[in-house]
Amino acid sequence: MSPRTAVRERKTSESQVRVALNLDGVGESSISTGVGFYDHMLTALAKHSAIDLEITTTGDLHIDAHHTIEDTAIVLGQAFAEALGDKAGIRRYADATVPLDEALAQAVVDLAGRPYVVFSGEPDGQAYARIGGSGVAYPGSMTQHVFESFAYNAGITLHLRLLAGRDPHHIVEAEFKALARALRDAIALDPRIAGIIPSTKGSL
Repeated sequence: MSPRTAVRERKTSESQVRVALNLDGVGESSISTGVGFYDHMLTALAKHSAIDLEITTTGDLHIDAHHTIEDTAIVLGQAFAEALGDKAGIRRYADATVPLDEALAQAVVDLAGRPYVVFSGEPDGQAYARIGGSGVAYPGSMTQHVFESFAYNAGITLHLRLLAGRDPHHIVEAEFKALARALRDAIALDPRIAGIIPSTKGSL
């Protein structure tokens, strides 16, 4: 089996991003975006998906965190799609429901090559939350944007529902971990269909 790895880079006037990943890793990560809480979430994504992940982003944080967060998600999605290759032998579909104290999130994915995102359930105030300690805050409104940017560039259908939650930190972390666990199962190789594309069309 060929290594399911990828390295992607993207440079614009707003950011410079490099992502390296290994879908068959153990969840090791080295993350540096300049947005501490986002680093925490991407580290959790790597750990709970068992995807080895290296991310280095330098962005225009003197403006705000938006470009840095969005552009990182774009390149992460591109690297994910490249590493998946033709998707032969993968499980393709998966879902996971993950709690974090009072928060509960469900992610359902289809690695079909058809990007689509349904994101629901967050309380209205979540969009206005500013999460993080010293340094650049993570806007609560960005989580949906991260998942959309990632899914559209990775070719993933993603349904993400927040089922319960009050604390803004817990809400985002449950959402990221639910996505991670769903991806972990969806990218897994199924020995019963080794080398076979999991689609009646014969391609994904």
